[in-house]
Amino acid sequence: MGEADEVLRRKLHFRAWHRGTCEADLLMGSFADRHLQAFSDEELRQFESLLDQSDPEIDDWMTGRLPVPHEYATHVMALLMRFYAASASGGATFSAAY
Repeated sequence: MGEADEVLRRKLHFRAWHRGTCEADLLMGSFADRHLQAFSDEELRQFESLLDQSDPEIDDWMTGRLPVPHEYATHVMALLMRFYAASASGGATFSAAY
């Protein structure tokens, strides 16, 4: 793992915990806490691209209100959807960092 990857991981972690609403911060930040360190280079890029989207869009995709656009139908989005489903059913434990 190179220094550039570590810098990107720190940047993405910060962005995940600073989305703008407490709900989005908690969900995306906890997801990052759980998965970010294990992400491959490609998964880091997928997560970065996902973080560029608005919270309402991501929420609509996670909940199934709208289909996930092809360009965001990635392994990371699938992980996020499973993470959301587990949290909605009470199965996920969120980080105490918030």
